[in-house]
Amino acid sequence: MADPRDVLAQRVSAALGAAFGPGYEAADPVIRASSFADYQSNAALPLAKQLGRPPRDIAADIIRHLDLAGVAEPPEVSGPGFINLRLLPGWIAAEATTELRDPRLGVEPAAESRKVVVDYSGPNVAKELHVGHLRATVVGDAIVRVLEHLGHTVIRAAHLGDWGTPFGMLIEHALDIGEDATRKQLVAGEFTAFYQAARAEFDSQPGFSDRARRRVALLQGGDPESRRLWQVLVTASMEYLTAIYRRLGVTLTEADMAPESFYNPMLADVGAELQDAGLAVISDGALCVFPAGFTGRDGAPLPLMLRKSDGGYGYDTTDAAAIRYRLTELRAQRLIYVVGSEQSQHLQMIFELAREAGWLTDGATAEHAVIGLVTGADGKRLKTRTGEQVKLATLIEEAVERAGRVIADRYEDPEQREQIAEAVGVGALKYGDLSVARDSSYIFDYDRMLALTGNTGPYLQYATARIRSIFRRAGLDPDGVMAPIQITADAERALALHLLRFGTVLQQVAGTAQPHLLAGFLFDVASAFTTFYEQCPVLQAEPSVRDSRLALSALTLRVLLTGLDLLGIPVPERM
Repeated sequence: MADPRDVLAQRVSAALGAAFGPGYEAADPVIRASSFADYQSNAALPLAKQLGRPPRDIAADIIRHLDLAGVAEPPEVSGPGFINLRLLPGWIAAEATTELRDPRLGVEPAAESRKVVVDYSGPNVAKELHVGHLRATVVGDAIVRVLEHLGHTVIRAAHLGDWGTPFGMLIEHALDIGEDATRKQLVAGEFTAFYQAARAEFDSQPGFSDRARRRVALLQGGDPESRRLWQVLVTASMEYLTAIYRRLGVTLTEADMAPESFYNPMLADVGAELQDAGLAVISDGALCVFPAGFTGRDGAPLPLMLRKSDGGYGYDTTDAAAIRYRLTELRAQRLIYVVGSEQSQHLQMIFELAREAGWLTDGATAEHAVIGLVTGADGKRLKTRTGEQVKLATLIEEAVERAGRVIADRYEDPEQREQIAEAVGVGALKYGDLSVARDSSYIFDYDRMLALTGNTGPYLQYATARIRSIFRRAGLDPDGVMAPIQITADAERALALHLLRFGTVLQQVAGTAQPHLLAGFLFDVASAFTTFYEQCPVLQAEPSVRDSRLALSALTLRVLLTGLDLLGIPVPERM
């Protein structure tokens, strides 16, 4: 099975070489969708200036050498030199039938399987997940799912903040209120109250603040009791995180946590290695590296601080240790950091350091998959009325509650209504995020996310439910439908052409780490199916056409279900 655009591009490229000589086959065939045909090639226009000839003449030369036998109708030149390309119905039908009968729906594994580390979600011990974690979590998880589907070996890495000076304060507060009370409070997700109470003691009680400082030194020095108390905080936090991830349908588990504490034993060695290599130097008492190409407003080089003047370590050191470990120990070939845009310069400095240190070689890549903001209607970062970050658990609860109201009149069974509301609410929340380019900000709007029309999760979920209802009425299992597909109407043609691009879209998502490309593709498929459903009777058609349209419906259902699963969107059987 082949993407129509790829097939046409190959044929046009061959014609360019045949028409204009060696080397021209590498010119861009410029295949675009067209309102006058299925596709058009605009290759003649950029070649006109290069060859010094009218573009229509060049287009005519291309057509004379263009072999479309068995694929498309004879091409035509239109406008200033566009080549209109209309695929043969038989070719479309044969390719769609092949896709239907392929367990992978025509999606070929990547030509080269790579080991990829995807750093996403960014949770912290003793802190609640908030709206800022939503995008990094669901976008990262969709990237992971697509990469694995294409045969890559993916290492999930949630960079868990579980180390640093605040833990002295938190451990002492846990001792004051008791370990049982601490566990209950943290598992319930009441992190803000726990942290604020600890902070209040630290700021108001000198005895407590002295204890907290001593506890930090004990913890970092490996004191067994301090480590045990620290583990109480970590374990309780992991129970909370696991519950949130499970409800969101995110594939992260406790085994995927990449905690800061894991890198702690490596920090001194990282500094020593970079110092021995001449990359790290003492600056104002601190050990720093100055990656090339980064300066402040005053033009002075910007540092990454590997060791503070007091001998302590910060996140610069941890991030340096993490990238070294991922590249030299895990031997990852691609690193994807799904992190907010505010970390852009910091990550670029870490990447440059890795190149200068020889960890990031020509055989590996590191990239920042930039995450934009979730904003309110005012265009500013989404917060509560009191100015706090909105809790992710609160977003989920409200999305599910609102979804229940949207579908309330459709189901009498409370249990069924609750299950479907959960799927619709969570799906709407995740799809509302995934449908937007990850580096763009978007306005958070429940009404838009939960709408049953437009580019929303519920619209796509409803599309799958409507297709399933066709097969229920026919008394058929859609997975068992394998009849040959025919193209007898324009709506069938448009739908099939969309479906044939599934594999290409997944490759694009994997290459760019942009899940919104898949979301947009699925919306186009669902929209094309809606038109097909309205214009082409399925169960009422004559037997041969009926079987073909059932097969096309089955293929559509499988593509939608597979695509939504790769985005992590739950799909209820009925809506």
